[in-house]
Amino acid sequence: MSVEVKIPAVGESISSGVVSVWHKKSGDFVDAGDALFTLETDKVSTEIAAETSGVLETLVPQGQEVKIGEVVATIDDSKKAPASGPTEKKKSEPKVAIAATKDKKADTDALSPAVRRIVEEEGLDPSKISGTGPDGRITKGDALAAAQNRASDEKVKTESAAAGPSVPQQSADGRVVRKKMSPLRRKISAQLVMAQHTAAILTTFNECDMSAVQKLRADSQDIFTKKHGIKLGFMSFFIKASVEALKAVPAINGRIEGDDVIENNFYDIGVAVGTERGLVVPIVRDADKKSFADLEREIGDFATRAREGKLKFEDLTGGTFTVSNGGVYGSLVSTPILNFPQSGILGMHKIMPRPIAIDGKVEIRPMMYLALSYDHRLIDGKEAVTFLIKIKECIEDPKKLSLDF
Repeated sequence: MSVEVKIPAVGESISSGVVSVWHKKSGDFVDAGDALFTLETDKVSTEIAAETSGVLETLVPQGQEVKIGEVVATIDDSKKAPASGPTEKKKSEPKVAIAATKDKKADTDALSPAVRRIVEEEGLDPSKISGTGPDGRITKGDALAAAQNRASDEKVKTESAAAGPSVPQQSADGRVVRKKMSPLRRKISAQLVMAQHTAAILTTFNECDMSAVQKLRADSQDIFTKKHGIKLGFMSFFIKASVEALKAVPAINGRIEGDDVIENNFYDIGVAVGTERGLVVPIVRDADKKSFADLEREIGDFATRAREGKLKFEDLTGGTFTVSNGGVYGSLVSTPILNFPQSGILGMHKIMPRPIAIDGKVEIRPMMYLALSYDHRLIDGKEAVTFLIKIKECIEDPKKLSLDF
């Protein structure tokens, strides 16, 4: 019996995906649990496994976009795994080959000379041609029609493969390349445009002196690494500082839903991660309850799985606030766009030595510009400035954070 392989539901808002790669080919015997193909959606890439053992027959090409619930392959579970003994295989092959040769010769001998010539030149299989002549004999017209249909099918397959999202189309002069947007990039585009069209986005800036955090990090790095097996980074400090600032300004931890204002009493912080496929924002759940080591471990795990395309749908859903570090790419200052429907996003930037006034004297300090983009429908400028000042205070005096190293 053939068992259908359907595209599973991988999230409430996901309606389609792309079969980015087949791990098994048509005719392969697969065991239950084997990875059949990778489904790339607008949020995550997921490996779809076989639910039963049998012989696989793929129905869609690699690179094709498919809908949730669509049948993309079948598995014939009535067929068993091939025998592993090489001697038995060698013995059976000549018999099959001889039988096939006899059948093919018998089919060819029954054809008229004109039909036989077309069949041999076009490489057609007479057993697959429906004859319209007396007693079902294959006529010259039948052979020509079969040859034409095969050529049309091959052309359709070629054009379909060329139109796949993974195959760029280059212009004749080589100056332009056209290719399909990936589902993830389409989702990012739609999300950003929605945020711009829905929220009244405003950005407020401040700066912070990174001297204290840099010194604390340098002094604690060896002990922290030996104790936890991971390095102490800057992101955990900013997540901790963001939680303190959100507690001070609860409106930024909320959102607008219709005519209602939703205030969240939990702190699920999104951390923007750049990958080759695009930007994803996995969520650190209950960040207020996690230690520095927990945060660094979770952030590192998210970054690794994001680059490998192994994030799960639940890793990316929800979130009350987002932190984005453009400084890792060298950005000095920027205006981040809201991760809608959230009401705030903190932008971190490159640490740059700059001259600043300290007690009436000019000193060179490692400075970072901070940017808070927020929904002005819900948050006023006073609240935005209060939030950034709280971040600045926590970073410039890390003792205000819970330093559970």
